[in-house]
Amino acid sequence: MDSQQVIIHVRFAPNGTVVQISGRPARLTPHQWFDVLNARAGHAYRPLAGGRGVFRLTRAAVDAFRQEAVTAR
Repeated sequence: MDSQQVIIHVRFAPNGTVVQISGRPARLTPHQWFDVLNARAGHAYRPLAGGRGVFRLTRAAVDAFRQEAVTAR
């Protein structure tokens, strides 16, 4: 099992919409990718100051979420 850690950075607009998120599949909007990660791995999210946050996940988990999100849409 791959235990390499990945940090996915999120930036929010003042109204709460996601304007930028790393690791996003091309078929998803930034907010859709955030929703996928939040639903599957909300426990791994940490808010930061200035309208930012991060998900700390394993590479295997991110790859699985990406694959699942692309095939489900």
